[in-house]
Amino acid sequence: MQSEKQYIDLYGECRDMLRKHSCEVMNAVRDEAFENFKRLGFPTKKVERYKYTDIPSLFEPDYGLNINRLEIPVDPYKAFKCDVPNLSTSLYFVVNDSFYDKALPKKELPEGVIVDSLARIAAEKPELISRYYAKIAKTEEDGITALNTMLAQDGLLIYVPKGTVVDRAIQVINILRSDVDLMVNRRVLIIVEDRAEIKLLFCDHAADDRRFLATQVIEAYVGENAGLDLYCLEETHAKNVRVSNVFISQQANSRVNHNVITLHNGTTRNRTDLAFEGEGAECNLAGCVIADKDQHVDNNTLIDHKVGHCTSNELYKCVLDENAVGAFAGKVLVRHGAQHTTSQETNQNLCTTKTARMFTQPMLEIYADDVKCAHGSTVGQLNDAALFYMQQRGISKKEAKMLLEFAFINEVIDHMKLEPLRDRLHYLVEKRFRGELNKCEGCKLCK
Repeated sequence: MQSEKQYIDLYGECRDMLRKHSCEVMNAVRDEAFENFKRLGFPTKKVERYKYTDIPSLFEPDYGLNINRLEIPVDPYKAFKCDVPNLSTSLYFVVNDSFYDKALPKKELPEGVIVDSLARIAAEKPELISRYYAKIAKTEEDGITALNTMLAQDGLLIYVPKGTVVDRAIQVINILRSDVDLMVNRRVLIIVEDRAEIKLLFCDHAADDRRFLATQVIEAYVGENAGLDLYCLEETHAKNVRVSNVFISQQANSRVNHNVITLHNGTTRNRTDLAFEGEGAECNLAGCVIADKDQHVDNNTLIDHKVGHCTSNELYKCVLDENAVGAFAGKVLVRHGAQHTTSQETNQNLCTTKTARMFTQPMLEIYADDVKCAHGSTVGQLNDAALFYMQQRGISKKEAKMLLEFAFINEVIDHMKLEPLRDRLHYLVEKRFRGELNKCEGCKLCK
């Protein structure tokens, strides 16, 4: 197909340039990723995990790429303006797919903790990065991961050494900035060693009214007795396409909370693969989607219980209005010998118009007999009786509808462990339902 051919031709023409502006650790797996992409191509709807999103069509348009790593002028503090309370985080910026080192927090991180350019640290400490990079994001299994690996030239590294607890949350603002339509291939490597803990908030924003195509691959390694809170918030615009693959590996007695929040977007496809490698580990995956107009949001998850005595919980909720399309496909795999597994998977959705569409597919695949596993999904509409009751008491229909939607989505927000983020999201979600997010200072993208 034409969508694959343009990237195959691009790699053939620009291979040396891609390598020149990257690092040896990333270059070492680049050619193999290219061969895997040629073999796999883009996943079509015939591929089970991609059947709700037409991936090839998303990559057909001709986007520019900043392969020469030209510096794109941006003041991140002007590009990122929002009238919400301060989260009291350590604030970092990634512009397109490059770590922005001209605006760093004044407060220093605990000793040994690194938040920096992946390529720069890989050049300084190749033995550390090569031990983890592209190890769980396998290019031989997925065309999107292969494409990202063959084109990514830099990214973000977050490293927390053994026994270190980072008390202050790290907030990373991913800013899409360009004067032309642009493709961005962002890479993130998170290493949380034994007994370490960190809280991360990634926020995606688009600073320009251009078409953006962003691929993202996040690899997160969580050591024994370690903790990772990873929150991903998208507030872009209708011209934005985001395809994100998150891979998480958990060792014994570790804890992971991963939340995906989509408030404004064009087309979004989020994939999360999480594997338990050691006993006694626990994960909580959650997601909330608010979509209207012609927005499309597809969340796909796989939790792999490789060993016993682990606990997983999933809660995803969508509120879809107008012609929005949502999808959730979640699979929990309990392998042979993974006894005493506990798992709960829940997907609940509201379609507030007759033209909104929701596809839901919760799945359990169990090969052990001493387990406690359950799953369920619902797709419904707003309660007419509740709407009528509220209107009888002087509340307008529009306000009543907003209050019911707000109450529905709040269950996901209230599960989040990061209290300042909970407060911020309550505020943002209410603004989103009221159609007021586009009134943030300096923003004209959603009008």
